[in-house]
Amino acid sequence: MQKIFEKVGGESVDGSMRVDAIFVESDFLRRYLTGFYSTDGYVILDGEHCKFVADLRYYEAAEKALAETPVELIEGGLGNALELLKPYKRIGVPFPFLTAESLNRLTSRGFEVVDVTEAFRTAMLIKTDEEISLIQRACDIAEDAFLALLPDLKEGMAEREVAALLEYRMRCWGAEGPSFETIVAFGENGSIPHYATGDRKLRFGDPVLIDFGCKAEGYCSDMTRTFLFGDDGEHEEFKKIHAQVLMAHELVKTQVKAGMTGKTADAVARGYLRGKGLAEYFTHSLGHGIGLQIHEYPLLSPRSTDVLTDGMVFSDEPGVYIAGKLGIRIEDSCYMKDGRVVSFMKKTSRRCIIL
Repeated sequence: MQKIFEKVGGESVDGSMRVDAIFVESDFLRRYLTGFYSTDGYVILDGEHCKFVADLRYYEAAEKALAETPVELIEGGLGNALELLKPYKRIGVPFPFLTAESLNRLTSRGFEVVDVTEAFRTAMLIKTDEEISLIQRACDIAEDAFLALLPDLKEGMAEREVAALLEYRMRCWGAEGPSFETIVAFGENGSIPHYATGDRKLRFGDPVLIDFGCKAEGYCSDMTRTFLFGDDGEHEEFKKIHAQVLMAHELVKTQVKAGMTGKTADAVARGYLRGKGLAEYFTHSLGHGIGLQIHEYPLLSPRSTDVLTDGMVFSDEPGVYIAGKLGIRIEDSCYMKDGRVVSFMKKTSRRCIIL
């Protein structure tokens, strides 16, 4: 936690004062700093102390969870947190994750407020070994749940039913919950990249796209598999395009290296699909960072200048979407290790399986 303060606290190079303390109220940033999850609370971090202000809904649980950590627990709410800030003058806050009420109360009390979002972004960009381990656990749970789901798919099941069953299985395997709202798309519905899972019933021969993930101690997994529910002999084009999307996906793992920008990484998959006449149907970026949030940095997109380096976690998810006809996405959660892309997914096939 101190590496964040070290980036923005104390004296700057030219001797001018930077921030005296950092104030956080966002749930995932509180968890990042303290390791404890709550839907409410405040963290104050300076060069020597990390104080967590929690009300009685969380105090007992926080007291147990933080007993052997350097985090100092204080009972109370926003008013108590603001009182603790009195010794400081210049307060660093991550602007995108601060409510207007808290900002107004800070400024009305005379604090000078500085945006320190970039300090959090920089610190969270490179995952620790512990964070990598938790993401691996979330990926293992997701894969195990998916493999358990496949034998239970039956004609006539609704998309919502399949999504609910998958999320149930992930929880049974130890997940805190889904990383995001599970996408289950049957048939032509797969052509919508962020489809809202609905009531479409599963039919023999349907393509099935499932985009899902879960959380392990707050850390997310993200994966997509696209396959056929039976082979009715009418999906040769689907199979051909699936193989091309899979090749784009695998090229990222073999060709993307540390030191490349997100733009260059995106171009590996996009360039291959362009050669197959499919680039116009690849309508989103290649990937995004994954951590305590399902969308973090780095970005792997046509405009990203983020430089990939060891410890970064991100998705590899090329896709092809032909409106009203078909959608194919193949996605793994990956990380950079020893200068190369390594997938967390080790159990499930990426090929066009036929149930």
